Amino acid sequence: MVEAVMIWNEPNNLSHWDFKSDPDWTKFADMVVRASRVIREVNPDLPIVLGGISPIDTNFIGLMKAHGVLDAVDVVSVHGFPLDWNHWQVNEWPSKIEEVRAAAGGKPVWVSEVGASSFGAEEVQEIGLERSVELLRGRADRIHWYSLFDLPATWTATTRHKEAEGSSYYRHYYMGLIKEDGTPKKALSRFPNDGSVGICQWFHYEDPRFEDGVQWLRRLGVRHLRTGVSWADSFRENAVEWFDRQMSGLDEFAVTMTLCFTPEHLGEWPHYTACPRNNDDFAQFVRWAVSRYAKVAPERLRESYAVPVGG
Repeated sequence: MVEAVMIWNEPNNLSHWDFKSDPDWTKFADMVVRASRVIREVNPDLPIVLGGISPIDTNFIGLMKAHGVLDAVDVVSVHGFPLDWNHWQVNEWPSKIEEVRAAAGGKPVWVSEVGASSFGAEEVQEIGLERSVELLRGRADRIHWYSLFDLPATWTATTRHKEAEGSSYYRHYYMGLIKEDGTPKKALSRFPNDGSVGICQWFHYEDPRFEDGVQWLRRLGVRHLRTGVSWADSFRENAVEWFDRQMSGLDEFAVTMTLCFTPEHLGEWPHYTACPRNNDDFAQFVRWAVSRYAKVAPERLRESYAVPVGG
């Protein structure tokens, strides 16, 4: 089932939103408000999550409040990778959560991506998972570990920072609990199997790992899953068939459906990070996706989504 809809992904990160052409995020804010209005029309009980911010920046949350975005969403979310990219230490997680919660006026805070790569050593990822879970469980209202699978070496990481990242760019390829060849890493045995921690796994268009992914999620006892339905991919051949296969195959999990990525022909410039030329185009896609995959909310969904993980 779809337990929530997330509008966009990492809007304060140039890899996902071209804020150079939207420096005060007014275009983004308008897009979120329009999308939220559509979701409320289709399913007024479906929780709406603001796309996870990366880096964690309370000033950005304040800007979203000023633009009226916080009035349009139920949950704010953050992404954190202190062992790989962030300029803060893993032990700062509790203070980061509380700072964001305060900036958001007490709204629930989800950690929709937290992870550690095995780029240097599997032991680092193993320790990172244990410590992150220890610090976040009971503090964040939802935790999604990023991710289940390593990124295949022949694929391109979703980032516009490759040159700036240097060798750190290759950390993107080692975030999974399972290697590209299907071999489990050491950290897999440390993943809580009590359903208290979810997984964030992006399944690409016609992803060959999909069926294996579902099996692994079951083995790990995962209840909460975050994945995406790409607006850009919706214009591919057989896109609806792929989306139907993906979402029906994940129906046993409580899915946060992330809607993002601008189709090249609908952006201000031809790139998935571009601002849409017309935000109603995105709202139309949101209406379609929610109507098709999340039209009816389970009973008491709104009561359950805000319960702290492990609480």
